[in-house]
Amino acid sequence: MSIAAVSLRKALEWIEDGRPMAVATLVETEGSSPLEVGAMMVIDGDHNIEGSVTGGCVEGALVQEGGEVLSGQPARVKTYGISDELAGSVGLMCGGTVHVFVERLEGQSRDVLGRVLSAAVEARPAAVATLLDGEDAGARLAVIDGETVGGLGLEFLDKTVNRETRGMLEQGITGIRRYGADGAAMGSDLRVSVRSFTEPPRMIIFGAIDFSVATAALARQLGYRVTIADPREPFIRSPRFAEVAEVVVDWPDRYLEGQELEERDVVLVFSHDAKLDEPALIAALSSGAGYVGALGSRRTQSERVKRLLDAGVAQDEIDRIAAPCGLDIGARTPPETAVSILGEVIANQNARAADSLSETEGPIHPRRQLAGS
Repeated sequence: MSIAAVSLRKALEWIEDGRPMAVATLVETEGSSPLEVGAMMVIDGDHNIEGSVTGGCVEGALVQEGGEVLSGQPARVKTYGISDELAGSVGLMCGGTVHVFVERLEGQSRDVLGRVLSAAVEARPAAVATLLDGEDAGARLAVIDGETVGGLGLEFLDKTVNRETRGMLEQGITGIRRYGADGAAMGSDLRVSVRSFTEPPRMIIFGAIDFSVATAALARQLGYRVTIADPREPFIRSPRFAEVAEVVVDWPDRYLEGQELEERDVVLVFSHDAKLDEPALIAALSSGAGYVGALGSRRTQSERVKRLLDAGVAQDEIDRIAAPCGLDIGARTPPETAVSILGEVIANQNARAADSLSETEGPIHPRRQLAGS
């Protein structure tokens, strides 16, 4: 069991025990951070601590903050960065900046979080939205097993946040959203932190090239956990790959053999080498991934199809491969190609034809059913 899972269970135990407690939640990061957004630390009145938000960098300072909110002071977002005197004194040496929401857990907020954590430890889909600003800071709205519970204090805000929280849960995204003072989606007066308790979708990219870097960087913003794999260690050694993805040195068929992929997951083949392309595509087609794409020209794809047929792959299986992958938007550069490919991935997931909105009718935003519902 992971450290995160242990801290969630402990937080749930404290809530169920009725113990007075403060909660510090990592809600946003800039640059490097030891832990992911959503990391949680709980502090009781006796300074007992469970969990962590930075792996030890600012926890000492947060114990003091927790004591202050437990004594009645208002909830607050605390920021620690490498240039801050306090951050240096407590060891925030990762080079980034972290934003941590510290609150006393009580009332409606406590009840909603307890229900969310109960679902999370049982591996049921759940997401919780926490208001970070204003008089109602700390109020929570959650989506648990498809049901909405709690609220943030404004009817229009609740409606907007409920819709976006459901979408973020579907994609496995955790992060901050900003809204107008009245709850409008256009605005920045109110910050809401959304924590999704679900495994993010996977994206596995074979081939250490510039197109892989651009695609991985954008895919991370869409909530994917990205891996770039290549058996050629010198090719993948550059730090630009590790900056945007998990890096693996392995042959594609061997690597995919040990992965459990689902409909939300994506496999992209960018290697431009038949010795890697064919094994990667054959393994990807049997991996369970919902989208399998390959980069290359139409001529490259025609030759690739012949080799796959010669290898015994059925035509209907080959037809599942999006190749050349991406939408026809005239992309040339790696960033443009990344937009093209991820646009096709999103359209594929939503069963859309990727036509121009000006030429279509009906709802713009697709209705999604939560996994397991």
